[in-house]
Amino acid sequence: MSHTVFIDGEAGTTGLQIRERLAGRADLEILSIDPARRKDADARAELLNAADAVVLCLPDAASREAVSLVTSNSVRIIDASSAHRVDSNWTYGFAEMDAAQRAAIAGALRVSNPGCYPTGFIGLVRPLVGAGLIPPDFPLTANAVSGYSGGGRGLIEEFEAPTPAGTADAFRVYGLNLAHKHVPEMTVHGGLNHAPVFAPAVGRFAQGMIVEVPLQLWALPGKPGPDDLHVALQAFYAGERFVEVASGPECAELQKTRAGAGGYVAALDPEALNGTNRMRLYVFGNADGSQARLLAQLDNLGKGASGAAVQNLNLMLGLEEGAGL
Repeated sequence: MSHTVFIDGEAGTTGLQIRERLAGRADLEILSIDPARRKDADARAELLNAADAVVLCLPDAASREAVSLVTSNSVRIIDASSAHRVDSNWTYGFAEMDAAQRAAIAGALRVSNPGCYPTGFIGLVRPLVGAGLIPPDFPLTANAVSGYSGGGRGLIEEFEAPTPAGTADAFRVYGLNLAHKHVPEMTVHGGLNHAPVFAPAVGRFAQGMIVEVPLQLWALPGKPGPDDLHVALQAFYAGERFVEVASGPECAELQKTRAGAGGYVAALDPEALNGTNRMRLYVFGNADGSQARLLAQLDNLGKGASGAAVQNLNLMLGLEEGAGL
């Protein structure tokens, strides 16, 4: 028996990738709306209530509207927007975030898909907060760079159009008002009492990302060393399929100077996990163990969006978690 799925917003970047990941699956039937009726509320409402599961790939306001059109009490909804990520009536869709999260997603009718940056930040921070290595009150910073696809159709067109219509920028910082929409979920689901300083940027590559959390270990109450952080992350994610922690020797090898006094790392490529639902975490420390840099590497359109949505869809419908991934 196949389950029916309606992707509201299937023509967008995330919607297209979700549809590609679901294509050819015998256990799912994809319901599609007539392109001419995409803005017809009655046509959308019909499909929103007819499907076993709905994935919303819409702007926040449109997602809220779509949810208001659902009258069935059996339709399962995954919202890929940021509209419901800190709503207590919705289950947060990061299966590896907590020991009970996978079961919570499987039993939920309403799941909010995580943002791409928060996936990396929460993946690094929450286990360490839970282990008592980072206090919930500790001031944190998150530095990150994403492919331009994370900015949606407008930014994609700007970066891919030839100049002068497009942009020649190689790197662009944003969120300078310190009010990025991802900060609330980073705070709440990271287990923090205060918002981190979030410094996002976009680079001249289509997809992929690196999220970094630098730490002054000497300022932490227990003064843990880099090895303590590494052991805690490895223990937390032991046996996980889509989140892995790079080994100590691998991190040490990456730290070796490649050129110049500061060195560079050619292998830590933000695009390395593109097309997958994987996230890889790294712990780097200085020689005396007083500082650390935690890094998460993932595909902003994979584990950071469409891959996570498919993983959540599988869990909610009682299917094999990794199907299509």
